[in-house]
Amino acid sequence: MITSTSNAQVRQAAALAKKARERKKTGLFLVEGRKMFEEAPRSWLEKAYVTERYLEEHGAPGDDISWETVTEDVMKAMADTQTPQGILALVRQPEWELSDVWNGDKPHIILLEPLQDPGNLGTILRAGEGAGITGVIMNRETADIFNPKVIRSTMGSIYRVPFVYTDSLEDAAREVKNRGIRLYAAHLKGARSYDCEDYRSGCGFLIGNEARGLTEEAASLADCRIKIPMLGQVESLNAAVAASVLMYETARQRRS
Repeated sequence: MITSTSNAQVRQAAALAKKARERKKTGLFLVEGRKMFEEAPRSWLEKAYVTERYLEEHGAPGDDISWETVTEDVMKAMADTQTPQGILALVRQPEWELSDVWNGDKPHIILLEPLQDPGNLGTILRAGEGAGITGVIMNRETADIFNPKVIRSTMGSIYRVPFVYTDSLEDAAREVKNRGIRLYAAHLKGARSYDCEDYRSGCGFLIGNEARGLTEEAASLADCRIKIPMLGQVESLNAAVAASVLMYETARQRRS
């Protein structure tokens, strides 16, 4: 059992929770809670840590992975949350390719300009899985997808939705379009309402920064600019909400 918060393993877990640089250097990220642990692909799991209380209530994490018992105080030192659930794990970061993002006969892609809010990014992955997206493309300035706040808000979708970071969103968008996938820019000056377009074939949506929206450079990559009509005095929607509206309209059309 690990009883000291100065233990090297404890320090590593705490660093993975707090520092993107540590996550990038090690190729690992931290997940907390029974649900996130159990949904993780077993081949991705590096090591798990559990408290004695967790063992009493749920049993051992499994014989096929490395795990260790820690005290409640140590668990708090390792975790990112205020009230840890008694289990956390170090998980290997997946390595996806662009080809994974547009996989399938009807790709459904989200392309993100620098999204800064971890909760928005995680929500897009979670809602995207529900709407059947095939993947997400992000530029390097977008929030770190392995941030614990993003991980929690995905509710497990981090394991199942392919995603890639790209040095050039413009180059990635061109590759997408070269494969016959039509791109739409969610834009306040869109010429057509989002529900007047046909998304039943391969499509992708460009979503902009929370405060500034899409840059003109990014919007120019689209085949069509679309808008979500607003009532009242609201000018725009939260980035994750806007993305969800578009993703679920695509899902609705494809169901029917």
